[in-house]
Amino acid sequence: MVQPGATVAQINAALAAGDNLLFTPGVYDVPQTIQVNNPDTKIIGLGFPTLIPTNGNITLSTADVNGVNLSGLIFDAGPTSSTALLQIGTQGSTVSHASDPVSVDDVFFRVGGAEAGTAATSFIDNSNNSLIDDVWAWRADHGAGGGSWTSDQGATGVIVNGNNVTAYGLAVEHYQQYETVWNGQGGTVLFYQNENPYEVPNQAAWMASSTQDGYPAFYLPNSVTSFQGYGMGSYSYFDQGVPIENAMAFQAPDSPGVQFHDLLTVYLNGSGGISSVVNGDGTAVSSTNGGPSDVVSYP
Repeated sequence: MVQPGATVAQINAALAAGDNLLFTPGVYDVPQTIQVNNPDTKIIGLGFPTLIPTNGNITLSTADVNGVNLSGLIFDAGPTSSTALLQIGTQGSTVSHASDPVSVDDVFFRVGGAEAGTAATSFIDNSNNSLIDDVWAWRADHGAGGGSWTSDQGATGVIVNGNNVTAYGLAVEHYQQYETVWNGQGGTVLFYQNENPYEVPNQAAWMASSTQDGYPAFYLPNSVTSFQGYGMGSYSYFDQGVPIENAMAFQAPDSPGVQFHDLLTVYLNGSGGISSVVNGDGTAVSSTNGGPSDVVSYP
């Protein structure tokens, strides 16, 4: 059992000894990375304990092992920017964990809100065959640091590098660049929810390239040849009185193995909108057409 006041040295010693962890309710300052190296380790939170990196460190990282389960935790960004708040597995690994996958269940991320903070990416998933189940990554639109383009900095909510990763119920909101980047092959997403950042100050500050307005909420690079997405939506509310456009909510390679089912965009309020749903396909949403704009199947 882990209680507030426990040191990272004590936590890591328990993990190294093969213990599972049960975090009791509270706020935990984490000045060094909590490192999970043993397979099938369970790290469970009661009452959604909050873990905050205080030294620009990754809060928690796992080795490329089978069966680790993280559940019932909140990861808050700290005052010094971290490269990530949670990182599982090793990037580039070819190890299959299909027989005993890592799972991340009911785990939430905040950049701002409770306290002003900053992190380049909230969650990096490098673990092949991992399961993401009810994960919400949120850059604050209100609360501490919220509502300012320059305070609660966070480029990307979720990056998936692992192959054959499945996400059930993934929400990623208000990040400042690509909100979700899915680099792995064979991925599946069942339900995805997104809101674009609210407080974009001008179009020049929010460009994926010199010719592409805005950043997609969900981005698959051209290297991806297999992916299935079901029930995925993105919404706009640009609230600075400036007509901000997002060229597309979803961007993916034109490959027969990359398929989307039941996509939509919605204009909630504000100025500007989303020009297309996926790769230029799908009707624009704006103050004159609030949507939803649906794409039932793509391609």
